[in-house]
Amino acid sequence: MPSNNRKPGLFITLEGIEGVGKTTHCEFLAQLFRDRGRLVRITREPGGTGAGEAIRNVLLLRRDLAGDGIVELLLVFAARAQHLAEVVRPALAAGETVICDRFTDATYAYQGGGRGIPREWIEWLERTVQGELRPDLTVLFDAPVEVGMDRARARGDGNRFEGEDNAFFGRVRQAYLAIAKAEPARMRVVDANRPLPAIRDDLRALVASVVEK
Repeated sequence: MPSNNRKPGLFITLEGIEGVGKTTHCEFLAQLFRDRGRLVRITREPGGTGAGEAIRNVLLLRRDLAGDGIVELLLVFAARAQHLAEVVRPALAAGETVICDRFTDATYAYQGGGRGIPREWIEWLERTVQGELRPDLTVLFDAPVEVGMDRARARGDGNRFEGEDNAFFGRVRQAYLAIAKAEPARMRVVDANRPLPAIRDDLRALVASVVEK
């Protein structure tokens, strides 16, 4: 476990079920930080490194993974360990603002809430891989499951998770909302089932609240 958890940069993570617009909003959020003079690094999980992207392909495309979620859980944290070592920690140490599309909250939501993996297993891996590192701000884009899944399926990506039923994503969404309720100072909920200008107004306010602390 790394002994140096100092992070002079800002670590921002984006979360939500499929179809809530995380990728759409990511670049806008990054530009808000750039406008305030910050150097921004955009990345994603699983992924962000060569090894991480290979693991991402396995997680999203292979249909023969074990259905109990254990394989998913271990693959996600393997990719995360590489991502933190290669991208996130060096960028934060250099004073950059790192914006990451999904992080450990997604593991609690998808593998925990969705697959039913015991929370203590995820907590152990979180401590082991991350040490004390946690996001400074997590933006949870929230929308009803039916809305998100209709949008996601209209894209036609057809990844392995999008093949899950709405009950699965209902559990994922509730897990996300439970985290937001437990950690309101870190995780801010943005209603993603609204017009784009309203969402962007919320993002402007969030960036101001973080930068001006």
